[in-house]
Amino acid sequence: MAPLIALLAGTALARIAGLLGVDALDGWHPALRVGLALMFVLTGVAHFASRRAGLIAMVPPSLPRPALLVTVTGVLELAGALALLFPATARPAAAGLALLMLAMFPANVSAARRRLTLAGRPVTPLGVRTVLQVVFVAAALTVAVGG
Repeated sequence: MAPLIALLAGTALARIAGLLGVDALDGWHPALRVGLALMFVLTGVAHFASRRAGLIAMVPPSLPRPALLVTVTGVLELAGALALLFPATARPAAAGLALLMLAMFPANVSAARRRLTLAGRPVTPLGVRTVLQVVFVAAALTVAVGG
C-alpha cells in the first residue's frame, strides 16, 4: 500500500506546489510525473534495502538468477524515477516503467500463490495487487501519452 500512498501523496503535494506558483508543477501531468517518481524511488530502494531478500524470494522459481533480476529491476526503477522528472525523458521513461511493471507482475502472482511474506507480512492478495497494478500502469501510461 505504501507505493499507492507515495503515488497519491506525491502527486497531490506536487499539484499543490504548482497551484502555489511552482511553474514546473503547474498542471496534473507534471504533478503525476512527480508522484510516479516518488513511488518508483520508494520501490526501487526496496530492491537494495531491508526488503531485498523478500523480493528475491518473490521471483518465480523458473527464472534464473533472482538476485540479479531484483538488482536490475531496482536499477531500472530508480533510473526511470529520475527520468520522469525531466520533460524530455518523462514520456519514454513512463512507457518503459509501464512495461517493466507488466513484466514484473508475474512475480506478484507467484508470491501470492506461494503465500510468501514480505518484511514479515503476507504479500498483498492477488485481487488487491491486480487492482493496484492497473492503477500504477494507468498512471504511467497517462504520463507516457499525456501532456
